[in-house]
Amino acid sequence: MNGNDRAGEFGPIYLPALQRIRDLWLELEPLVDEPAYDDVVAPTELQISLSDGLGDAESARLDIQWSELGMYSFHYVDNDDVNWRFDRHPNAHSPEIHFHPPSEAVTMDAEPSCIDVTEVSLVTRAVHSMWRAAYEDGDVDQLNSASNPP
Repeated sequence: MNGNDRAGEFGPIYLPALQRIRDLWLELEPLVDEPAYDDVVAPTELQISLSDGLGDAESARLDIQWSELGMYSFHYVDNDDVNWRFDRHPNAHSPEIHFHPPSEAVTMDAEPSCIDVTEVSLVTRAVHSMWRAAYEDGDVDQLNSASNPP
């Protein structure tokens, strides 16, 4: 997903937030291959490649956006076509902070997110914590099940 497609929901991309998210994932996750931006001159999305994924997936990627307005999207996709997404943006179909569970990440179906924090480092740690728990236990139901992570 290109960040320009969601500019009306998100507002302008906040590069310092994407840099902080990149640094945290590199610090926290040994499976990170190589983070990259979708455009080196005017990035709209951070892409974090992982050398393993949930379940039988052999690789995965997180596509991440963070705006100057504090709106965000952490979209997971792997080579087994598993998709899920933690989002914060105003919309008519769900709470502002919401979660699109696996298989529903590309639809408008969403549920309230278990992530209540809004600061970039805390949201990043929460998403990582939820992904890591689901990865270690092989259980995608853990993705949105914690009580106010991190």
